[in-house]
Amino acid sequence: MPKIIIDGKEIEFKQGQTIIEAAKDHGIEIPHFCWHPKLSVSGNCRMCLVEVEKMPKLVIACATVASDGMVVHTESPKAIAARNAVMEFLLINHPLDCPICDEAGECKLQDYAYQHSIGESRFVEEKVHKDKRVKIGPRVMFDAERCISCSRCIRFCDEIAKDPELTFTKRGDRVTITTFPGEELDNPYSMNVVDICPVGALTNADFRFKARVWDMSHTNSVCIGCSRGCNIEIWVRNNEILRLTPRHNEEVNSYWMCDHGRLNTFKFVNAENRVDSPHIRKEGKLIRVGWDEAFAEAASRLKTFGKDQIAVIGSPYATCEDNYIVSKFARSVLGTNNLDFIRHIDYSFADDILRREDLTPNSLGAELAGVKPQKNGLNIDGIIKSIKEGKIKALYLVEDDILTANPELETYLAKLEVFIVHATNFNQSTNFADIVFPAATYAEKNGTFINFQGRLQRIRPAVATIEVDRALEGMALSRLDKFGTKFDRWAQGKHFDARATWKILTSLANVLGSKWKYQMAEDVFDEMTNSIAEFKGLDYDVIGDLGVQLKLEKVNVV
Repeated sequence: MPKIIIDGKEIEFKQGQTIIEAAKDHGIEIPHFCWHPKLSVSGNCRMCLVEVEKMPKLVIACATVASDGMVVHTESPKAIAARNAVMEFLLINHPLDCPICDEAGECKLQDYAYQHSIGESRFVEEKVHKDKRVKIGPRVMFDAERCISCSRCIRFCDEIAKDPELTFTKRGDRVTITTFPGEELDNPYSMNVVDICPVGALTNADFRFKARVWDMSHTNSVCIGCSRGCNIEIWVRNNEILRLTPRHNEEVNSYWMCDHGRLNTFKFVNAENRVDSPHIRKEGKLIRVGWDEAFAEAASRLKTFGKDQIAVIGSPYATCEDNYIVSKFARSVLGTNNLDFIRHIDYSFADDILRREDLTPNSLGAELAGVKPQKNGLNIDGIIKSIKEGKIKALYLVEDDILTANPELETYLAKLEVFIVHATNFNQSTNFADIVFPAATYAEKNGTFINFQGRLQRIRPAVATIEVDRALEGMALSRLDKFGTKFDRWAQGKHFDARATWKILTSLANVLGSKWKYQMAEDVFDEMTNSIAEFKGLDYDVIGDLGVQLKLEKVNVV
């Protein structure tokens, strides 16, 4: 391979790479604002100026193609002076908004001001004032004074979202970004411009002014908005999720995620309608009870039915571990083969960028984990038909709402002799349930999902429940978590009395006479690796942060 020398270090590079790309591949950081690895080169910030031997002038590393034997200096006096000058130029009219700016703590301009500027300004005139707090779209706010005209947002809309909505207007120090006439920044991926904006010019309207980044913990997880399984970070303050941001994984979602996944997949975690502790219906009303009472009641009622009178519905929203235990519970404890899950398909939601028509994160995982009709058992259509015919007298529903998918079942659910539901939030189905177990959300448990491509990925707890201690469980900690006390206002966030479905079913199975000994999600996964061929040889460490591709004979690509 050809080689290039950067600051005395000889590195290999791929033919056609630019200097900045070659440097990045070997962990060498060349300062930049406008360059982004997934966008075209614009070369307008000039922050990446470097000195190349045998070239008469400094060159920009983002647009200069590397060549064999090239010698590059990023820390020469000329390169340092150029960077200082660029920073001074960018800061001339930039407002001192850091104390109130959402970008503070993760701002390139802020970081580079310490690393690469001269530390003072010679500019004493009045700064140019531009529009502030402009709602450039329904989900994004724009502050023109902070903008450094890097054009990342414009190129993103043109090249990634395929919806040209933004452009530059005016010239010189009056230049600003605006939408085309009659347009607004409302494409389904509009909030990615907030992530790629290197300053605080574009901000998340939903998250605006809610927290400082250093006061939040951030946990690697997976988006549950569709079967793509975008890699994300969950940002939590005071045990409440405040925002989701995409996490780079070139095999799944690159640097992006859609606005639906960003905004509509976490607010239920801290919603007012969360199921907090088990409930039993008494005299027509769901009454809060203890776990032991709920287990005893569920066990005594389930014992009274024959295996053909019981049906179990798993969930494509639950983890592989949850669904494996659902399958095992149905087959070996209840003895029923009537087992399946509800498919949630919306073809209008899909696009050719990231969004998929399957609106759940783990359909493939539920199927691989065994949530499917066993020999002579009923599938979901058969279960629904048998409920209507009165043949199914006991229904066990896990982490789904059957009435949202089948509203006509309302009359028939009321006629069931026993209806047990695992739910994260009260919904239409829980209105008819005899027993409701509070299920932990995807943000409160360990586990795995399998996306539509057959990629197995991990989720981790970002929000603590009553039985989980943030520090003792090894969860991500913010500055407030590390140094706060239980008496501090910011350490008194709501903790729900909820458990992972696999844990609830393990306890219930033991009340029914089984001797299951699962203590952690890893214990369930270890058993899965021995009983499911596709999982053989895997563990949570092997899966890691980016997941592993399973070898599947046939992948469901819905």
